[in-house]
Amino acid sequence: MLLGSVEAGGTKFVCAVGNEDFKVQESVTFPTTTPEETLRKTLAFFKKFADLKAIGVSSFGPIEIRKSSPKYGYITNTPKPGWKDTDFVNKLQASFPVPIAWTTDVNGSAYGEYIAYKKAGLQLSSLAYYTVGTGIGAGIVTDGKLVGSEGHPELGHVYLKRHSADLNFKGICPYHGDCLEGLASGPTFKARLGIAGQDVPLTDPTWDIIAYYVAQGVMQATLALRPSKIVIGGGVSSEAFLKKVRLHFKKLLNDYVAVGDLEQYIVTPKVPHNGSAIMGSLALALAEYQKSAQPKATNA
Repeated sequence: MLLGSVEAGGTKFVCAVGNEDFKVQESVTFPTTTPEETLRKTLAFFKKFADLKAIGVSSFGPIEIRKSSPKYGYITNTPKPGWKDTDFVNKLQASFPVPIAWTTDVNGSAYGEYIAYKKAGLQLSSLAYYTVGTGIGAGIVTDGKLVGSEGHPELGHVYLKRHSADLNFKGICPYHGDCLEGLASGPTFKARLGIAGQDVPLTDPTWDIIAYYVAQGVMQATLALRPSKIVIGGGVSSEAFLKKVRLHFKKLLNDYVAVGDLEQYIVTPKVPHNGSAIMGSLALALAEYQKSAQPKATNA
């Protein structure tokens, strides 16, 4: 069985085809340019495979996930230039009349991590996945299902307590200013220091400020959702950075609830090579195919 996967990021698209064991057989990566050019390349890749059974799409957002909405399948109020109100799913469906799973990029990553742990023999009851990079977002899986019905979680836009050494930084979120994304995403390094985050040494105190904010996000997820594990991925994430996050989290939580060994609770992704969203999209595509193959209930 062949399944399609799209990791639709704000910087690049990764399209892949894999099997029901979520092993990638072929993939392609290209920059996210205009909707017309990017979706044309997406369609061209999948047209090489005549027997696709389903496609899973994990997209940057915000997106519309309510099937009752006339804008279901759209990328909606995104700040990415040119992509606001882009009809994604209908354009894909027009060329490929197969079941399509539609969710956010972080939901795809969260589901991919959940599946990876399941394949490794560890059945988690719940998991939260944060991406900390160009933006900040989070996806939550509980009992095998993604959280969110009226919309997807937007945990990158929660408000935080300001770090005492960061009170004068206004934040960069165009909607909220100093929310989590506005204070701790990758571009905040450039806004604060004039240089990109990858060029800032971990000894720079800015990393401690970022870790303090991310730890607050983790604490909010811990107290609101009580997940089995919190995974932090994205361009800013590394084991060295997570050590700083764990230290702040330990102080903030102050042993109020038990979460176990912090090195096992706050972790980097299990799926290697940033492949969480691809695995998650393939798994969601399979689930959508299986759902569509079930016989429809009839009234007696």
